[in-house]
Amino acid sequence: MRTIALLVLLLIQPAAVAQIGLPPVRVPQLPGTGLPGLPGVPAADLPLDPDRSAAQLADEIDPRRLRELRSLRIRALLSRHRDVLEADSHGAPIVRGEVLVLAPQPAALQAASAAGFTVVRERALEGLGTRIVVLHAPGSTARALQRLQTLDPAGAYDFNHIYTDSGASTPVTGADSDIAMAADDPNGGGPVARVGLIDSGVDVSHEAFSGLPIQQHGCAGRAVPAEHGTAVASLMVARTAAFHGAAPGSTLYAADVFCGLPTGGAVDAVAEAFAWLAEARVPVINVSLVGPPNRLLEVVVQGVLARGHIVVAAVGNDGPAAPPLYPAAWQGVVGVTAVDAKGRVLVEAERGPQVKLAAPGADMAAARSPHGYALVRGTSFASPIVAGLLALELQTPDKEAAQEAVAALARRALDLGTPGLDPVYGYGLVGAELRRQPALAGLRAD
Repeated sequence: MRTIALLVLLLIQPAAVAQIGLPPVRVPQLPGTGLPGLPGVPAADLPLDPDRSAAQLADEIDPRRLRELRSLRIRALLSRHRDVLEADSHGAPIVRGEVLVLAPQPAALQAASAAGFTVVRERALEGLGTRIVVLHAPGSTARALQRLQTLDPAGAYDFNHIYTDSGASTPVTGADSDIAMAADDPNGGGPVARVGLIDSGVDVSHEAFSGLPIQQHGCAGRAVPAEHGTAVASLMVARTAAFHGAAPGSTLYAADVFCGLPTGGAVDAVAEAFAWLAEARVPVINVSLVGPPNRLLEVVVQGVLARGHIVVAAVGNDGPAAPPLYPAAWQGVVGVTAVDAKGRVLVEAERGPQVKLAAPGADMAAARSPHGYALVRGTSFASPIVAGLLALELQTPDKEAAQEAVAALARRALDLGTPGLDPVYGYGLVGAELRRQPALAGLRAD
């Protein structure tokens, strides 16, 4: 009962996007399991704190329970914004009262209108030659979806799911001059690459982006910078005397799908961001976001891939026992896991056939909004390194060239797991040399 009461108290506390707390407590392993625990306390009985990151909890609990942490956070999110959010039958967050339909026929919209549905907004996906219509659902959202599918069996309908970030950061103190220099510029003075980002807002005023060409999209033209998007972007394109990303100086096309809103990360916004990048013919697109399978978003992603773009996505931090997260798990997407400074996969990283490559994702730093740097950990921060490396190889969308670019990077990977493609490291580690470049020498967590 005491544990249940503690969980209830935890659920009503706000969950931070970037968690700051005490360093992880080092604890012994549970006998015969290879899993950590506390003396005299079974790991399965330890309460989870949704205000702490998976990285902070990884050394304290059975890694198989990390998926519970995401569930707790989602429940806390739904509790804070119950006026605009609710859960689907699997517990995934959705926008309350909204159902999406892809390219509906006029007759389908007329039937929906007669059944009491109203059009809330439309998203023209011009880069993909289609559109998404958002319908307001009368009454229960779940029953409304079923009703629409009955009215129009041939139509493509789904909830407006919410996608969330896949990593955490901790501020650090110290002078910028303490950032370890990179030996070489990976761009090597060659053609400037173009790379896309679908995430929260990027703080373009940060010194890491000084003088860089950045195209921003979303939020009706408003700038809503955020820590996650800023950190991910810096690992792709940042270029300063002491800090650079995987494709330094490249043109960044950054789509903010959060805009500081409770409904940020909704499928219709993510789909529209993909379409914008497709229309701009940005060859490589990074998505450090995770969520459930969604019928409409899958169609959009497959449409982007079919046009010769590369989509790179974080596999997520719900632990090795968690079901796959999307878009990383969709066919053709380059799913990326994360390793620490010793080349070990993060205990919280997801496993499975969706893992195609591994990259540094811990024991390193990234830009922090509005200034300075943060120590980062999670698959969110490995994915942009892979995206940056691929952007250097693919100058324009081309299906065959895209496949060869991914295959070439896989051939260069350091095989860390079982020989060949495996569910932990994929084809292996790439970008290992970039870890020293963003490491903050002598800095400490606040």
